[in-house]
This record gives sequence, structure tokens and C-alpha cells, in this order.
Amino acid sequence: MKTFYIYTNTLKDTTGEHTKHIRDYLTLKGCVVKDQLDRTVEGMLVLGGDGTMLRAAKEYVGSHVPMIGVNLGTLGYLAEVEWEELENALDALISGQYEIESRMMLSGIPVVSGESMMPQTALNDIVISRKGALHVINFNIYVNGRLLSTYSADGMIISTPTGSTAYNLSAGGPIVEPRARLIMMTPVCSHTLVNNRTIILSEEDVIDIEIGRYKPGEKQEVDASFDGRCPVNLNEGDKIRIIRSDKFTKIIKLSDVSFLDIMHNKMRIF
Repeated sequence: MKTFYIYTNTLKDTTGEHTKHIRDYLTLKGCVVKDQLDRTVEGMLVLGGDGTMLRAAKEYVGSHVPMIGVNLGTLGYLAEVEWEELENALDALISGQYEIESRMMLSGIPVVSGESMMPQTALNDIVISRKGALHVINFNIYVNGRLLSTYSADGMIISTPTGSTAYNLSAGGPIVEPRARLIMMTPVCSHTLVNNRTIILSEEDVIDIEIGRYKPGEKQEVDASFDGRCPVNLNEGDKIRIIRSDKFTKIIKLSDVSFLDIMHNKMRIF
């Protein structure tokens, strides 16, 4: 790679010092750093944390420019390059010592009062959570048009393999190799012992989550969010259809860093 674009979270790099250091280093190595993303850019350097990676993925969805994250936060799984390892990582990118992974994304189509809204994409997850009063949410889950089950829970997480180490993991869901092709559905604090496990579905499945009835005379109101952003308000009878998106995110992986290495370094579980 010789041509780069730097996407910076200015809340993490308030003075611009980190961005300038990268720009200067790449220029010294004979590379070009663009001020905007165009067709000549070979790689995007994302400075911040996992949230910044998710914002960049959403903002540039469809551009298919591969990205790599430089972690300026605390714990990061998507932003795998730590600042102390930055120059070695840049050298590896310049010399071609990397791989590019294609990560699946989800598309969520809210249906409110019978009207379909604009689809939203998510690299990590689509989360349905309660809004307002702390009460249980009743869900009716359909897969490929057939009723799978009804749930009573505090929320529902529908995640990609990339998102398995995010909210899904906190809710007791499994860790999945991010290159896998599947969809996970994990209830948040299920109120029944039977339906408290993650269900793993095919990437081809169509999932419809309908907001069920709460109590007679009481309004059931929830939010659906996409990678923690763009919340959509749903009420009783509304639903959201979730499918694999036809778009994807390209993630640059350094050749000597595997998923298991990241899990070991970040979580100390292996």
C-alpha cells in the first residue's frame, strides 16, 4: 500500500498529534496521504477505538476501501493496532504484509405502523432495547416466515460474527471467528429459563422481530439501534426485518496477528 486516508476520532486525538505523526511517517516512507477518500486510496487508517471503526464502516459503506484500526481507547477488538506498535504496523502495510478480510453486515428494515422505513446497516449488531419505564419486552420471533418462538426479555441482540465480542458477549453469547457467515440472536436478561440461549441462524435466513403486547392499556415502546446509532422507535405491533446486507466491510489484518492472538491479548481467555 502506498496511498492512505486517515479517519480520526478528534475526541481521542484532540490535538491532532497522533494524526500528524502518522501522516509524517507515511510521507517520509514515500507514501501519499489523501485529504479525502477517493478511488486512489488503498487503505484507510482509523484512529480511535471500536466505536470509531463502526462509524467509519457505516459512513463509507459501499466504498469497499479496506480499513485498519489504531486503538487510542481502552479495549479494542476491531481496532487491533496499539499505538506502541504503530510504526511496525505501518511498515507491514507498506511492504504488503497483510491480508484483507471481508466482513458480513446486517441490514435492518423497520416496519412502523405498517410502513417500511429506510434500511439501516450494521457491522456489529442490531439491538432492540426497552425505552422509558423498566419493563419486560415481549417479542414474537419469525424466521423465514414461520414463528420460531416468543420471548420475554429486557432486549434482543442480533449480531454478526464481527459483533460477537461486543454486546453479544456481555449478554452471554458465544465468541465467533469473525470471518464466519452466520447470524446470532441473543436475548438480554431473558425472563424465562427456556429461551435464555443464543440461537445461531444461517446468513441466508430472514428474521422478523415483532414487538408483542405488554399489558392491556399499557404502551409497549422500544428502540432499535444499529451499531449503537440511528435509533428507531417501535411500538406494539411494529417489527423489524433483519437480513444479511448486500454490502460488506473490508478489514485489513496484519499477517502475524490472528483472531486467537487478539482474544488472548485482549481477554486472556486462551
